[in-house]
Amino acid sequence: MRHPLHPALVHFPIACWSLATAADLASLAWGEPAWRFAGILLLAGIGFSIPAMLAGLLELAKVAEDNPALKDVNRHMLMVMGALSCYVASLFLRLHGTHFIEPGLLAIGLSVLGFLCLGVAGWLGGKLVYGHRLGVSPLPPA
Repeated sequence: MRHPLHPALVHFPIACWSLATAADLASLAWGEPAWRFAGILLLAGIGFSIPAMLAGLLELAKVAEDNPALKDVNRHMLMVMGALSCYVASLFLRLHGTHFIEPGLLAIGLSVLGFLCLGVAGWLGGKLVYGHRLGVSPLPPA
């Protein structure tokens, strides 16, 4: 495949997790409908993150060890793992068996922290593509 799969797959967990954080914050005013929706979105985002991360690892294998972008690749990966960890912890804090319960402030705080990690990871992902030109076809000769 000539086009990297990772950029196409990351939109799904990003959307789910971003909306989950928004729903968590909305639950402070709107209650149960919002926090139940957040729980479902957290679960979906975690599920969608697995193929996106696997595709990212396949792209990582293509980066040469001496590439100056490798430092930003590792930072990107750490931020994504931080976001995943926050969202998984937030999900577990709102589960009672297989049922969702109202999240406490820690679960909501972890959701917000996950969103911040996700934002930094996205910024670094943009830097990898637009700054380091990873996964981009070479520019034509001038």
